[in-house]
Amino acid sequence: MRGIFVFLALMLVSRVHGFDVWVNQSEVGSRKNPCSSSWGRPLCVGLTLIQSAASKGALCMDGSLPGYHLHHGFGSGSNSWVVVLEGGGWCNDVTSCNGRKFNHRGSSKYFEYEIPFEGILSNKQDENPDFYNWNRVKVRYCDGGSFTGDGYNAAGLYFRGQRIFQAAMEELMSKGMRYANQALLAGCSAGGLAVIHHCDEFGALFPRGRRVKCLSDAGMFLDAVDVAGHRTLRSFFSSVVRLHRSARTLSRTCTSRMDPTSCFFPQNMIPNIRTPLFILNSAYDAWQVLESLATPRADRQGLWTKCKSNHAFCNGNQIQFLQGFRNQMLNVVSDFSNSRQNGLFINSCFAHCQSERSDTWYAGNSPQIGNKRIATAVGDWFFDRSQIKAIDCAYPCDGSCHHLL
Repeated sequence: MRGIFVFLALMLVSRVHGFDVWVNQSEVGSRKNPCSSSWGRPLCVGLTLIQSAASKGALCMDGSLPGYHLHHGFGSGSNSWVVVLEGGGWCNDVTSCNGRKFNHRGSSKYFEYEIPFEGILSNKQDENPDFYNWNRVKVRYCDGGSFTGDGYNAAGLYFRGQRIFQAAMEELMSKGMRYANQALLAGCSAGGLAVIHHCDEFGALFPRGRRVKCLSDAGMFLDAVDVAGHRTLRSFFSSVVRLHRSARTLSRTCTSRMDPTSCFFPQNMIPNIRTPLFILNSAYDAWQVLESLATPRADRQGLWTKCKSNHAFCNGNQIQFLQGFRNQMLNVVSDFSNSRQNGLFINSCFAHCQSERSDTWYAGNSPQIGNKRIATAVGDWFFDRSQIKAIDCAYPCDGSCHHLL
């Protein structure tokens, strides 16, 4: 039952032209902001708009300025930086993108002035032992294309994700990140996908010899077949890439041998990434179960309705299908995991985004693999304390999960 209550508290589902854009509210700030509460208030960090962005054409979907939240580091972390790219789904046509112009996913006019910094962004050592005193940044997401687009639509829509990423990095370098002796680019969901697309670009900002790595949380969106035998996510991503003109900014190493839509999928990008990368993902990613594998369009008879509301209601055939999805996930990361510089934490939870939540990052009851919590695994990998290639046993063996369905 706990999983159901967490699901109801943290998630919303909105219909966008036949594609359910399931949004983790903790990642986009559309839940009630804890910063507005006077009781139990977490660290809340104010918004900074990037004033130089306009001259570079680095604009949110409605033409407003992009922004970020920065909490300065201290002590031994003064010259270390963690930069988190916000997530929040995608839009794939003029109508759905136009809708974003009127909320925080497409306009800085609707950004919260303050947002909570939790999980990997926390400033408390007992919540975030390795990164608590670093300079911690959250770059807001207002382009709808995982920071990859570079176009403009006659309807007045700016698809400038690539320019926003570049403007944000230039701004942060001017704020002191150029002096970083170690840096980590992170993000979850659409932000986790953006990390994969920008990991090498981030690494190239720093001189050789600096410790620079990337963390993609819940960013492994697979080009998978749904319960009806169709490729729902491929169709959706194809329209995202086309509308946002993302092909211009995707890795040429990939697009020289594959079509742009295939290169938007992380499974075709990770073999080309040179910068050390850590993949944190659930083998039964809750977003993909709901919005890629068992969508209402694919499940017209509603056979998956109970399973999607509570994993305990999934029947044998449904579990077998989900195990097949897990196997595909493991096959995708098998070669990636062979590299000593890369890290892996694939747990068997029905979850999505685990690095920016205090209850899943380093709480006493956080998800674990081999008695190691996510924050510990990421820290051990980042600081080269040990190699981390953690793959959980198949569902339902893991009792430490915080299920979202």
